[in-house]
Amino acid sequence: MSFTTKEYPSSRVATFDVGVIGGKKHHVIGLVEADVTLARQRIRECIRSGRKISFNSWIVKVIGDTIAENRSVHAINFKRRRQVVFDDVDVSIPVEREVGGMKVPLVGVIRSANTKSIEDIHEEIEKMKGATVDSTKDYVLTENKNRLSKFFFSMPQWLRLIVWKLILRTPFSTRQSIGTAMVTNAGMAGDFSGWIIPRSIHNLCIGLGSICRKPWVHAGKVEIRSILNLTILVDHDVVDGVSAAKFALDLVREIERAAEL
Repeated sequence: MSFTTKEYPSSRVATFDVGVIGGKKHHVIGLVEADVTLARQRIRECIRSGRKISFNSWIVKVIGDTIAENRSVHAINFKRRRQVVFDDVDVSIPVEREVGGMKVPLVGVIRSANTKSIEDIHEEIEKMKGATVDSTKDYVLTENKNRLSKFFFSMPQWLRLIVWKLILRTPFSTRQSIGTAMVTNAGMAGDFSGWIIPRSIHNLCIGLGSICRKPWVHAGKVEIRSILNLTILVDHDVVDGVSAAKFALDLVREIERAAEL
C-alpha cells in the first residue's frame, strides 16, 4: 500500500469555522448566468490602452455598486428586531498564495468598494497578491495581521467559535472583521460549465463560477457568447425574496452592459 501523509496549512482551520457558522445561516441560493462577452472585450481594450484593471477588479466594482443600489441585501441584523444597513460596501475576497510549497486562500477586504475606481480596486488586489506572507499561520493579507490572529487559530475550535460569536455580535464588529459581503472566484479556476455553491458566514456571498462559450440569444439572434455562471447567496433572515431577486436582476443587467467600462 502506497500513500503520502502531509500537513494541511494552518490557515485551513478558518475554513472549518466558516463551515460551522455558515451552516447555521438560512441562505437562499440563486444560480444565474450573465453574458460577459462585451465586458471581456472592453477590458481587453482598456488594458491595451494602458489602464491597469482586470476582470476580477471590474466585477468587484460592479458588485459593490449594485449592492450600494440595493443596500438591504448587505444589511446585518441587530438586537430588538433592528437592522444596520451600511452606506459603503466592504467586500471580502480570497486571494490564493503559495506558502511553503502549498497554495492557500488568504483573505483581504476591499473597503468601500462602491466608492473606488476599478483601478483602485485592482491596485489593492495586486497589493494583496504581493503582501508578505511569513508562514501558513498568516490568515489575512491586509489590516490587523498580528500575533493575536495567529494565537486565535491555534485555539481548539470550540473556543474559536466563542470568539467568533463575540466578533459577530454587532454589525459594527462584523463589518470591521469580515466586511459586509463576500466575493469568491474559486469556480473560475477551470473552463468547465458549472456553478459553485460556497459556504459563507456573510449574509451576502457572490460565487463566481466558470466562464464558458455557449449558444446564447443576443439581439434577437443565437450567437456563441461568453457566459459567466454566478451563485448568489442571501440570508433569508435578513432579506426577503423580492429584494433578493431585484438585486440579482440588477447585477446581471450591470454585468451584461459592461458597467464602468
